[in-house]
Amino acid sequence: MIKKNIIVAPIFSCYVTRLFFISTFLVLISLTCLICLFDFIDLLRRITTRPNVSTIVIIQITLLHIPFFSMEVLPFSVLLGGILCFWHLTKTSELVVARAAGISAWQFLTAPVTCAILIGVFATLLGSPLSSALYHRAENLDKLYLRTNNASFYLGSNSFWIRQSDPQNGPMAVAILHAQKVQLKQSLLTMYNITVLRLNKDGKLITRIDAPNGSLVPGHWILNRTETVQPNNFLHSTGRLLLPTTLTIERIEESFSSPDTFSIWTLPSFITMLDQSGFSSTRYRIRFQSLLALPALTGTMTLIAASFSMRPSRYDGVIPMISAGILAGFLLFIIAKVADQFGNSGILPAVIAAWTPTLTGFCFAVSLLLHLEDG
Repeated sequence: MIKKNIIVAPIFSCYVTRLFFISTFLVLISLTCLICLFDFIDLLRRITTRPNVSTIVIIQITLLHIPFFSMEVLPFSVLLGGILCFWHLTKTSELVVARAAGISAWQFLTAPVTCAILIGVFATLLGSPLSSALYHRAENLDKLYLRTNNASFYLGSNSFWIRQSDPQNGPMAVAILHAQKVQLKQSLLTMYNITVLRLNKDGKLITRIDAPNGSLVPGHWILNRTETVQPNNFLHSTGRLLLPTTLTIERIEESFSSPDTFSIWTLPSFITMLDQSGFSSTRYRIRFQSLLALPALTGTMTLIAASFSMRPSRYDGVIPMISAGILAGFLLFIIAKVADQFGNSGILPAVIAAWTPTLTGFCFAVSLLLHLEDG
């Protein structure tokens, strides 16, 4: 009997894993397509006031969003795919026969859980770079064609760029500020090695300003010991200069690239750079920890799916059983959002905020499975 189980268990586990993977893949495609449809409709609504924007741009943005949406719905897809898989096995009495043959739930669940974890690892290591790169391109298209804000920001490893309006040179003029280093201390933003390019409405250079340092105060950039040069003229010293601006430190922080535009490989260096510059890196730390927790979360979702769909259908009814599994997934989603808000506000550390949904779901699923298997 023991030898027979050793042979049957791997075969049955492979069968369950294949069915689980197919179910999860189909659910993932369905949910992603549904979300993309709503996203496309929302983008169409936004271009109603912009007749110059082509529908092709909207299609491009929607297509670029696909990997990001797939990453976002992956845990819930694993939950729904697992419920469909285990419910089908229960309905056809295959699980009943397997357990009667001496195969425990922990035996045949090992393979699907491992499959779910590998899916999460693949999404974290390979899906995250693709998703972040395409989402970044979509954000750039969105800013270029759909948003009215004319100020943009970029913080790189050795540079800080700001593009803002320059009303002193006309309603359509812009000023581009570049600093090699920035430092935020006690609500004072200081920049070093500054270059300012002031352009007219046609994009032609009006003035170039160089300054060794400067700071942001309400309503102005203060540039110290400036040197100014205009086209076809000589460089001359202009001392202290005030450049009007509507920007604030809070607006600059909020306008940094979304954490979703960074992959797990680029987040650590960006977090380090923010910490060195004095800006808050909480959102990016939570995003990094969430990507690390994704494989564990997909494995946990598989256990939750099994705990709600492995009971024989004659107990409590099929629809309440599956509905309870879906409800558990939504409750876990709510817990994740609440923990994320607590993390962003600084009440919870980033590690706890990102891992709380996974640990909560794991304890809940294991408790139900122990009751189902041994109780």
